[in-house]
Amino acid sequence: MMQFDPDNNINKLCANGMMLEGEGKQKEAAVLFQQAWDIAINDMERFTAAHYIARQQSSIADKLKWDLTALNLALKISAPEITSVYPSLYLNVGKCFEDLKEFDKANENYQLALKFAPFLPNDGYGDMIRAGINNGLKRVN
Repeated sequence: MMQFDPDNNINKLCANGMMLEGEGKQKEAAVLFQQAWDIAINDMERFTAAHYIARQQSSIADKLKWDLTALNLALKISAPEITSVYPSLYLNVGKCFEDLKEFDKANENYQLALKFAPFLPNDGYGDMIRAGINNGLKRVN
């Protein structure tokens, strides 16, 4: 499972943004996620910020843009444990394509998510992502 440095400034900004999201303060959260993106200095930091920016998008096209940005940055990171985030990233991209009625692209990304599902942890999070992948595949096939 991917471990994030709690002392990293990007991770702190994103964690604070998530707290604001939980309080219903979406605009304030978006500011922190964008700030994280603006000061990120490497692929890991940019990946992290892009992932959270994607959550804040109001249009499917914009969410897809940021989900693809996060995915492409993750694919450039050489740490072996990064593979544990691929299923979630491909799931997010697949859902965007599904919502855009691009079912072939959705299926392709759900299949890629399934390919990396063995790297998910065996816990509630892993179960949730596996269920999302399986449900996505059922909807587009």
